[in-house]
Amino acid sequence: MPPFITVALCTHNHVDRIKRTLADLAQLQPPVKPWEFLVIDNGCADGTSELLAEMAWRPAGVAVRVVREENLGLSNARNRALQEAHGEYLLFMDDDETPDPAWLVVYEQAMLEHQPDALGGRIEVLFEDGERPDWLQDELLGFLGKLDHGEARWLTERTTPIFGGNFAFRLSVFDRIGNFDARLGRQGSANNGGEDTEIYRRLLEHGCRVRWVPGAIIQHRIQTPKLRRDYFLDLHFRQGRMEGARKRGNLSRVPPRYLVPQILRAYGQAIALRLKKGSAHSLRQEMNAAYFTGYVVGWMKDPI
Repeated sequence: MPPFITVALCTHNHVDRIKRTLADLAQLQPPVKPWEFLVIDNGCADGTSELLAEMAWRPAGVAVRVVREENLGLSNARNRALQEAHGEYLLFMDDDETPDPAWLVVYEQAMLEHQPDALGGRIEVLFEDGERPDWLQDELLGFLGKLDHGEARWLTERTTPIFGGNFAFRLSVFDRIGNFDARLGRQGSANNGGEDTEIYRRLLEHGCRVRWVPGAIIQHRIQTPKLRRDYFLDLHFRQGRMEGARKRGNLSRVPPRYLVPQILRAYGQAIALRLKKGSAHSLRQEMNAAYFTGYVVGWMKDPI
């Protein structure tokens, strides 16, 4: 019998993280219908491939496949999952996450009851090996993947996206909306993003039915010693750079004048807040300044 759900995990050189993720699969409550577990080895060279070749981690009674994708990039790995999946629904998770035991069961119930085109679930942030830094304000947790849209409902607005660490699609929907944009998303150590919110916008533009499933909970494990302010700044610089190049299109590479006051305002607010309240309170404004800096650089230098 073909699986109803394909759970796909895409990984690149995170052997230290994926060990726990694979071990945590044993706690999952089995859904009613068959499911399969698909791992996309995205050019791993750190021992991940050898770990995946072992048998001990594989959940009992579940079809498991490991496929290697040499084209580096999270979107490339997800697109490979689209080709390889056998399920009616394709559910994505990341290699540094621990699903709630009822995760699969809750998703299956929502799929059977509502028959949506796509679904998203709640993501919590777990600081697994240290204390949360003082400068990491609540408003920044969304950039670490935290997501909560409240009660179960249909999502119809761009302001309520679903995130790649915990979203699912009816596999046939990609025939309508197209695959993941390979220009977006992490590529090796490059701190890119935006592929999940971009495909959510496409879902809405094509009139797809997107269901919010708050009971399908994932814990995104954060390795606290690796948290750095420059991670957030680099993320926004890169995002601005991509959007600046796209906005420019075929126009002149000379940035428009309206960007000048926006940049000055962003830097002014960041400096003022840092002087007034200290660095523990100014990072969000500094991220805005990094975004506008990247926007200008992308406008002037980058191809579309």
